Amino acid sequence: MARKDVFRKKVAVTILAWALGIAMFFPIFWTAVAAFKTESDAYTLPQNWLSTPWTLENFSIVQERSDYARYIVNTLVIAGLSTVLGLVFAVPAAWSMAFSPVAKPSISWSGKRWLGTIIGTAFLTGLFLYVVLGWDLTNNAAIGFICLIVVIVPAALWVFSRPTKDMLLWMLSTKMMPPAGALIPIYLIFNRNGLVFKDWGWIDLSDWNLMDSFWGMVPLMMLLNLPIIIWMLYTYFKEIPMEILEASRMDGASVWNELTRILLPMGVPGIVSTCLLNLILAWNEAFWTLNLTNKYAAPLSFFISEYSSPEGQFWAKLSAASIMAIAPIMVVGWFSQRQLVRGLTFGAVK
Repeated sequence: MARKDVFRKKVAVTILAWALGIAMFFPIFWTAVAAFKTESDAYTLPQNWLSTPWTLENFSIVQERSDYARYIVNTLVIAGLSTVLGLVFAVPAAWSMAFSPVAKPSISWSGKRWLGTIIGTAFLTGLFLYVVLGWDLTNNAAIGFICLIVVIVPAALWVFSRPTKDMLLWMLSTKMMPPAGALIPIYLIFNRNGLVFKDWGWIDLSDWNLMDSFWGMVPLMMLLNLPIIIWMLYTYFKEIPMEILEASRMDGASVWNELTRILLPMGVPGIVSTCLLNLILAWNEAFWTLNLTNKYAAPLSFFISEYSSPEGQFWAKLSAASIMAIAPIMVVGWFSQRQLVRGLTFGAVK
């Protein structure tokens, strides 16, 4: 009887998994079918998948109208360099949190006191500069930048005084904010009329900006995914026995040798899985790339948007462009799925 119950549960779970898988894959399937249809057949409802003729014309038209190779190179540069740059910052951060955790706050202030300090600093700084000195911050980038640093100092002290668990939660909370909430300040920073790119007197940056450049997109993609990278690496590093690191320290290993010769070789599976996930996230990013790129650093998401215009939706060509954009990362994900699944589930079961 018990075997029958186990078999029924296994069958039910299998059916549910297949149903969810088909439901998730169906939009991709629909897009792939529309890519091989003419525009008139792509608009037809219901779809006649087998009776209507198939064509490769959409892919050739997309290739003629857009430089697909340039877009895919831009995507590889942004996704690849942001992943490598993220590891440079995430590995030391995850190492310190995993093997040198902070058990309690270094400054024992209540949350209300911290909040009052942060808000009070911002208010008093603005009040002193505007009322007492009569300075207009909107026309002086140097003074505005200094005031921004003064206001950020209490918030930074709050973050770095937290225990490890609170700091990890704070890092992850940055991913909970809607991207549109930070679009305007980041756009101003990227633009030549923003906070940084002005004539500071001793250096003139008025003719230089980060808009539509790899210098802006690579650090931005790295910062967007850095919390996830740190969380995943922290989970991996926690699985490494502390006794191994203690033995290396007794043998005279420096911090650099501990990181490069012991921790990194043992954490290769976790690092590879983290790189794969970050590569997928950076590859599929559309919000920031559509708003901050236009031509020179435009990735595949911008390539897809070229086929959605006010004149109409060209479903067949848009579907062909979408398939061309997602095909490389789907191939990478297919061949690395075992490593990726292992990375996402590693540490879940002790």
